[in-house]
Amino acid sequence: MNNEITDSGVATGLAKILADVAGRLAAAPLSARDPLHVPAVATADARVRGMVLRGVDTTRWTLRFHTDSRAPKARIIETQSAVGVLFYDREARVQIRCQGTGAVVRDGAEVDAAWEAATAFARRCYLGLAPGAVTGRPSSGLPDWVEGVRPTEEQLLPARRNFAILSVTVDEIDWFTLAHTGHRRAVFRRDDGWRGEWIAP
Repeated sequence: MNNEITDSGVATGLAKILADVAGRLAAAPLSARDPLHVPAVATADARVRGMVLRGVDTTRWTLRFHTDSRAPKARIIETQSAVGVLFYDREARVQIRCQGTGAVVRDGAEVDAAWEAATAFARRCYLGLAPGAVTGRPSSGLPDWVEGVRPTEEQLLPARRNFAILSVTVDEIDWFTLAHTGHRRAVFRRDDGWRGEWIAP
């Protein structure tokens, strides 16, 4: 972090906020009970969906999600890579908005490791119809033979081609906290290191 943030006074507050954001995000994937575990993810087509946060790298400032490579959001991100991620901790009354660049990664060691780490029940989702496919009736989209069944590793092999990682490289963080004494808001932008400033809520 550059000196603009680590100077004394207000700047020290900004440094502590950025460190707190990093800590909150790093903890979020570790527990389904964490308030930041399922943020809202928005793509350039203005569609927003809740997604489970699977991993955070606070060195590279990347967020990792799992997705179906056939999903409409994958096609959007490949042509318009802007992604917004909204986190909200109701108890702490802290909102964190991250803006960045999304990438859909289908192959490689990181994707393979994420696939292997997922449970069989989680992986079976990728055996189903493509997200958004018309079914004509209420349906999970899964083939009948796998409904309520734990598939074998062999049965899961065709699902792997539909699995991908959505990686979001964070370029801007908008931090906002609610308080009866007055709300506070700060924005951090990444250039050569992070630069932060206080702004009006």
